[in-house]
Amino acid sequence: MKDLLLITPPFTQLNTPYPATAYLKGFLNTKDISAFQMDLGIEVILELFSKKTYQELFEIAFQNERIVSDNCKRIYALKSYYLKPLDDVILFLQGKNPTFARQICTDNFLPQSSRFEQLDDMDWAFGSMGIQDKAKHLATLYLEDLSDFIIACIDPNFGFSRYAERLGQSANSFDELYGELQDSTTFIDKITLKILNEQLKEYQPKLVCFSVPFPGNLYSAFRCAQFIRANYPKIKIAMGGGFPNTELRSVKDVRVFEFFDFISLDDGELPIELIYNSVLKGETQFKRTFLLENGDIQYKNNCTKSDYKQQEVGTPDYADLLLDQYISVIEIANPMHSLWSDGRWNKLTMAHGCYWGKCTFCDISLDYIKIYEPIAASILVDRMETLIEQTGETGFHFVDEAAPPSLMKALALEIIKRRLTVTWWTNIRFEKNFTQDLCLLLKASGCIAISGGLEVASDRLLKLIDKGVSVAQVAQVTRNLTDASIMVHSYLMYGYPTQTIQETVDSLEMVRQFFEVGVLQSGFWHQFALTAHSPIGLNPKEYGVVPNYKDITFANNDIDFTDQTGIDHSKFSVGLKKSLFNFMHGIGLELPLQDWFDFKIPRTKISPDFIENCLNSNSPFNIKPSAKVVWLGTIPSIREISKSKRGVTRLQLELTFHDVTETYRIRTEKEKGLWLLDILEKLSPTNKPLSFGKIKTDFEIHFEDFELFWYAKSVNVLRAHGLLVL
Repeated sequence: MKDLLLITPPFTQLNTPYPATAYLKGFLNTKDISAFQMDLGIEVILELFSKKTYQELFEIAFQNERIVSDNCKRIYALKSYYLKPLDDVILFLQGKNPTFARQICTDNFLPQSSRFEQLDDMDWAFGSMGIQDKAKHLATLYLEDLSDFIIACIDPNFGFSRYAERLGQSANSFDELYGELQDSTTFIDKITLKILNEQLKEYQPKLVCFSVPFPGNLYSAFRCAQFIRANYPKIKIAMGGGFPNTELRSVKDVRVFEFFDFISLDDGELPIELIYNSVLKGETQFKRTFLLENGDIQYKNNCTKSDYKQQEVGTPDYADLLLDQYISVIEIANPMHSLWSDGRWNKLTMAHGCYWGKCTFCDISLDYIKIYEPIAASILVDRMETLIEQTGETGFHFVDEAAPPSLMKALALEIIKRRLTVTWWTNIRFEKNFTQDLCLLLKASGCIAISGGLEVASDRLLKLIDKGVSVAQVAQVTRNLTDASIMVHSYLMYGYPTQTIQETVDSLEMVRQFFEVGVLQSGFWHQFALTAHSPIGLNPKEYGVVPNYKDITFANNDIDFTDQTGIDHSKFSVGLKKSLFNFMHGIGLELPLQDWFDFKIPRTKISPDFIENCLNSNSPFNIKPSAKVVWLGTIPSIREISKSKRGVTRLQLELTFHDVTETYRIRTEKEKGLWLLDILEKLSPTNKPLSFGKIKTDFEIHFEDFELFWYAKSVNVLRAHGLLVL
């Protein structure tokens, strides 16, 4: 028995659990509250994509005469070929059958329907990729063929990472979702509820808490709650997570509480503790929680206790989740997207909220962004070590809104100090603090990729967004990251309020040049969306948009609007995405921008060497005395050398260094060489960092002309091999 059951409803990711329930379970551990967690999504997927279940699906589709399209007729005709390898393909994607990759890559092994039509076009995109990755991609296409069959013949709401998403998107009224819940359960519902029922019987919880991060999880959460209400009426049911945090802040429809007893907002730790106390102890204090009282919806925030600090919430706990059964897929030839879908990542957060908190398109009025609270690097690495021990995985995705560079520096130093071998990636702002040396430090600590917002790639619009960066600055930061062998992905935006057609074209030209000079490796365009809690949503007139408000009784986030420019920005979607897909793989960079569109666009006004000039206009190098200096290299062997000239003998030291790829040597005067040797030992990450000013002062106690020494050839060699100024 467990007091609480924490559930992520179908569907989020296939390759790794969404971390919300793990975060909550880690917190509940600190309060000695017994809880069990489950990711219903992966469990339903594994049941659905099994030979036994899919045989049943084929029979249902045939008996109900739903096999209409040519694609589905082909899949059904080849059903024995689809069924035969299905269980083995799933095992392979779980990493349990790696030798099967060679069979998958054999011509004509997997049956092929419409999803494989892109293969010819994708050969150049994947090139001579490794056999494991190629097999994952082919296996993914095979599963997507089967997914298409489900959508066409069984359940149109199905999607690998979402279910009935349309019912949750901008659902200002509860009517459509409520109506859907009155219909009979779908085939996928039945699988979901069967698995849920097994867990309810085994653990007999008194409180079930659903974490609903996205619109694509909403329908299943309600369907599960409906089942619990009907079959286990004594169990109380709560909902929290990203969707209610952004969409249900003004819920008014009492029918919602036919399904849920509690809906909590924002940070979940204190609200879930108080809901637990209410259910099990009869207490009446709540934090940011909706409930039904005397037939009316009440918002209860009567607990005076402050939310828990980040160091108090405990280490995420992934126990109970089926960590060895998640499946890694490779859907498209986008290097950053492959990080999302391929491999298991432990998810952590460096800091609560966003240290910048100004972008006008972002929900900066909400607590999850507005309240900024970093976590000490030592605590972060403690949590990393705990998760490595628990999960056996050394990969980490830090899911920050924008990871602060100062904390990233401290984190990297702590990882190196403890000699951990980890792999990690996160999201940042492309701000000037990401110097070449900081990027090299991040790489040395295990950072492999960074994503960040270039957004509109226009200085006028970046200023309107209040992004706090310029195009030139983004170019220099992405160059620093790329030079450190850290992959860079950029989020790109079109259709921002007042954006002109000329600015859209010029933004595309900027993006083309970023790829042409090689400082971006991945990107994704999305069209601007107006949200209720962003500065633009709160003050639309100031940004030249006219919102189309609707009566809100359920979800309130996305707002329809018209832009004063009157431009239909959606018509640019295909051209922008098509060009970007090609740019990512070095294709079409020389083509006129007009070639990507089937309608007339103006010529770009951006100079063809704009980004290259940005990279060549570095500011003068000036080291602050407070800057910290770190030596990541090895301690050298030394050899004394005597040199005589005109009867004068001078002693020199030859220092021989070894790094992982080469051996290199420097020579310097003996006394300065001995001083340097001593300083390099002190600059090891295992010691307390020394400032540049202290190093200069120490040098000048013994010698003169520190700048002449620091900028000499010998130190420049060390600067190129791990002597970092941070």
